Amino acid sequence: MQPRLLLEDEARADLAEAFTWYEQQRPGLGSEFLAEVALVLDSIERSPAAHAVIRGQTRRVLVRRFPYAVFYVLDPDVVAVTAVTHGRRDPRRWQERR
Repeated sequence: MQPRLLLEDEARADLAEAFTWYEQQRPGLGSEFLAEVALVLDSIERSPAAHAVIRGQTRRVLVRRFPYAVFYVLDPDVVAVTAVTHGRRDPRRWQERR
């Protein structure tokens, strides 16, 4: 059985913040951002072990078209998305989670 995908509260907040920022830049851009993130989440859900481990048990997938990365931890029963952060943000933002 494949583990289920779970977006932790902090990751949801990251997405909401990025969506709002992109929508302020250009209406519709936030939706484009969310569509690209959805593709990443689909990829993680299909093949959770396929992506690179970057620190401890945390894995990372880059978002196409946008300077963001999705960070997650793979457990036997769940794939926990812990952060969706801009590439220029302080890495402690995702490292201190989970």
